[in-house]
Amino acid sequence: MADDKSQGRTLKEQFWDPVAGFGVTFRTMFKKVVTEQYPFEKLPTAPRFHGRHQLNRWPDGLEKCIGCELCAWACPADAIYVEGASNTDDERYSPGERYGRVYQINYLRCILCGLCIEACPTRALTMTNEYELADSSRAELIYEKSDLLAPLLPGMEQPPHPMRLGDDEGAYYRGEFMAQNSDQAPEEVQS
Repeated sequence: MADDKSQGRTLKEQFWDPVAGFGVTFRTMFKKVVTEQYPFEKLPTAPRFHGRHQLNRWPDGLEKCIGCELCAWACPADAIYVEGASNTDDERYSPGERYGRVYQINYLRCILCGLCIEACPTRALTMTNEYELADSSRAELIYEKSDLLAPLLPGMEQPPHPMRLGDDEGAYYRGEFMAQNSDQAPEEVQS
């Protein structure tokens, strides 16, 4: 029966078709490899990539978040929880009347859409280019305020402390100050 099949095939079908099939293999064998060696070699992301969130600070170290909860209201996945509290003269965490006492983002629910960023009136919340958010436990994917706050840079002071860049919170929001150097006191810009 095998002889009947081979007798019915032409010379082209017997010899040329297998060689043509291997031709595809040989052509791709010598092309440049496009495999990325992730996680050992990480490629840069696009500048406007939506990655992990970050709570920003003013140049003196005070937090920009005023605890208004607009980001939580704008979140379609209900992944953000904010509890605001009032600043006092003794303990000031942000220049305004309020600050975000509790701030949580649940990355099990977050869809990284960026609507919370657009809703923030003080630009306290931004998105970084960090995209490695996987973890071995669910509890580790609920980021607290301490995980989200931007690190203190040189010249910044850990809150709570009084306002250092202006007489009132308006100086902060209008940008009527210069960034503080680590060896000199902050100076106000004349408008």
